[in-house]
Amino acid sequence: MKKIRRSTVEAFALLCLIVVASVPLGMRMGSANMIKTIMNTAHDLLLNTVFYLMGITVLTGALSKLMSEFGVVNLLERVLRPLMKPLYNLPGVAALGAVMTFLSDNPAIIALSKDKKFSSYFKKYQLISLTNFGTAFGMGFVVIITMVGYIQVSAAMVGLVGAVCGSIISTRLMQRSCLKEFPELDSPVAAIVEEEVLETSETQQKDGVFMRFLNAVLDGGKNGVELGLQIIPGVLIITTAVIMITFGPGEGGVYDGSSSQGVPILPWLAEKIHWVFEWLFGFTNMELIAFPMTALGAVGAALGLLPTFNAAGILDGNAVAVFTAIGMCWSGYLSTHTAMLDSLGYRKVISKALGAHTIAGLCAGIIAHFLYLLISLI
Repeated sequence: MKKIRRSTVEAFALLCLIVVASVPLGMRMGSANMIKTIMNTAHDLLLNTVFYLMGITVLTGALSKLMSEFGVVNLLERVLRPLMKPLYNLPGVAALGAVMTFLSDNPAIIALSKDKKFSSYFKKYQLISLTNFGTAFGMGFVVIITMVGYIQVSAAMVGLVGAVCGSIISTRLMQRSCLKEFPELDSPVAAIVEEEVLETSETQQKDGVFMRFLNAVLDGGKNGVELGLQIIPGVLIITTAVIMITFGPGEGGVYDGSSSQGVPILPWLAEKIHWVFEWLFGFTNMELIAFPMTALGAVGAALGLLPTFNAAGILDGNAVAVFTAIGMCWSGYLSTHTAMLDSLGYRKVISKALGAHTIAGLCAGIIAHFLYLLISLI
């Protein structure tokens, strides 16, 4: 009986939510225009944004597989290893996690964390903080390449610096809050048994260099296609919803059902505290707030906003720097943190991880903005 009552309440709640969300838009735009705009926006995003991003993920997937196959990833890990302890309070092997998530996506850190050989280097609180550490670099390669595509190389590099600063803040805050409330986590992860150690060197390819190159490119490209397919729901659903509450009518203030039209509710709300965004991020156009808000759930969806911003002439160097920093650092952590920590068996620290990463992403954007201003003055 309770179950039936609960399902009825949920059904009514969902219907009320749909009505509250759609009626104001329909009244302003016209019901027919609203539905046409939703469909046209989703179609436009699929053709002009998703396939563009998929092209990038295929190329970056092939490149990342090549780097792994021919030892570049291991070389990067050895180069970065000396920085891990002073910056992140993590063992040197954690650098491999940063490289892998940078070249792929957030969940790559979970595969490493569950590797017994890899996790044996960590204390429990350090292993948990890998969720924040890895997420801060998730899809970083795709984000940077996308930003560079808008001829904003220096701004993208500034954003990368901001994201690195954000990753340090997030990891350190996570570790500190975990130790403060759960001091028992300051103990080593169980050591592995020697028989369980599997050396990847034993599986070295016997094929020639050309075949290794060809296999790496094709396998990496295939992984890029899969990643491109995975971002389709986020881009189409989340980005369409954000566009509908961010942008206004078409030319002459007329709604005609074209794509990328809507009711500017989000900029209207942001205008109430516009001085905050102007001072912290340098946003002079409140429509830009849509990017960080979308990046909370999916950075791929946030990247889907860039063509619209660029067409509107509001995508400048400062915006690219801030977007790169926030996009990399947050990279959809609201949609991945819970599942990642749950898979590690540490649900009790989910709220701390989310809190630390929220603060870190904001700090990353602020640092990128002021660093870009400093460089612009030089």
